[in-house]
Amino acid sequence: MADKGTSVPVVEMRGITKRFLSNVANNAVDLVLARGEILALLGENGAGKTTLMNVLFGYYAADEGEIRINGEIKNLKSPKDAIDSGIGMIHQHFTLVPTHTVLENIIIGTPGGRRFFLDERGARRKLADLMDRFGLHVDVDAPVWTLSIGEQQKVEILKALYRDSHVLIMDEPTAVLAPSETPELFKTLGALASEGRSIIFISHKLHEVMEIAGRVMVLRNGNVVNEKAIADTNVRDLATMMVGREVLERIDRNEVEVGSSVCAVKDLTVRSDKGLVAVKDLSFDVRQREILGIAGVSGNGQTELCDALFGMRRPESGTIEINGQPLHPGEPRSSIETGMARIPEDRIGTGLLMDLSVEANTILENHHLPPMSRNGLMNAAAVGEYAETLIKEYSIKTDGRMIAAKSLSGGNLQKVILARELSSSPDLVVASQPTRGLDVGAMEFIHQRIIEEKERGAAVVLVSDDLDEVLQLSDRVIVMYEGEIMGEQAGGAIDREKLGLWMSGVSDQ
Repeated sequence: MADKGTSVPVVEMRGITKRFLSNVANNAVDLVLARGEILALLGENGAGKTTLMNVLFGYYAADEGEIRINGEIKNLKSPKDAIDSGIGMIHQHFTLVPTHTVLENIIIGTPGGRRFFLDERGARRKLADLMDRFGLHVDVDAPVWTLSIGEQQKVEILKALYRDSHVLIMDEPTAVLAPSETPELFKTLGALASEGRSIIFISHKLHEVMEIAGRVMVLRNGNVVNEKAIADTNVRDLATMMVGREVLERIDRNEVEVGSSVCAVKDLTVRSDKGLVAVKDLSFDVRQREILGIAGVSGNGQTELCDALFGMRRPESGTIEINGQPLHPGEPRSSIETGMARIPEDRIGTGLLMDLSVEANTILENHHLPPMSRNGLMNAAAVGEYAETLIKEYSIKTDGRMIAAKSLSGGNLQKVILARELSSSPDLVVASQPTRGLDVGAMEFIHQRIIEEKERGAAVVLVSDDLDEVLQLSDRVIVMYEGEIMGEQAGGAIDREKLGLWMSGVSDQ
């Protein structure tokens, strides 16, 4: 509970303005955080939430305004300054060193964190205690690159808790957690608030905001548009405040007739980076004008399955056929040439080349084809026209097609991927976690595009940890658990409770 008295706020941001060239990311923003308060910070992708928090965490210097921590003006020139001031941040996009172990990542930058002076036994004890207290268990000796996306998120949370921060900035912390893990995290956040720690909670999951926060602040286009106590609002109001219009709760769809099989997976076995069997003798098919939803808690083989479909991982056994033609294992170009649109779960690490321009990212898979290329030479005019068309059609917010992709928000990065992948009218769309970490407006856009692809005639494989998303879009649902199919349901016969049991590994028998 927040301190109701007249004590000095733990954080005050007054008149914070941050510009990137002509783009005003934050415009004279005021933010006040009380001791023991959980404040939800909402807004569409690109509204300025993460920029504002990056100013508080010392990544960016504000062009105007001041920051006070416990009443004292602070000049936060770097994340180290913020950490030294008792501020911790869990990032939406991970800041881990892939080649280092979990333990090494967590102690980097802490007193005694250098190898020569490291009290490894003490660090292990402290970390084990944190994992037990907060239910965030992970192999501390595993290199980070071998961990799933969900496990890496746990490391980010542990990393902040290890530093005993009294202000915790959480940027989409539940985006990759299993449904069963979120209540435990919320229990932890409640305990932290009761101890007097303060939390800024950024999330696009509005039901979570209603559950965990005491107050909400909404940004739109870099400006504060509203602040309310959670008790004085509801999910519909929050969505409207974020987007500036009423958000559709239902997807527009037409009745279509399912066609012939497009993708047939038979007896597929795939190993993880650790050499363990992640997908075991898996078989399924998906047909034209059908969305097959693959549900399951993160880490049950979904990533390895998609890697095999994308041609990024060679299966140990089994076959994948697209329109009756075998997919050449371990060859990404084969997946592209068969007419597959590939939407990977890691939009930054796998889906895009972040240092290249928006334009370059739109043509990564067809730059060698006419009209993009003639006689082995790029046709700059054709490429520019093509990129501009996609930017307009997919409502990508960017300062120009030549801007580096890394300057875009998460929602707009995902739109770049969709524009590139769907512009070729694919026969098969494999979408893995397509709306992870996105706001309600971006989710609405992407869901509608997936439905439109289905109605056009494509087969769609939708892989998502979000059971609500799977149920909203899918015609048929299978549940993966430990690399196998626990069960399948279709149409109006889908039983949410049974799906939840299957996701937990409970069979019908």
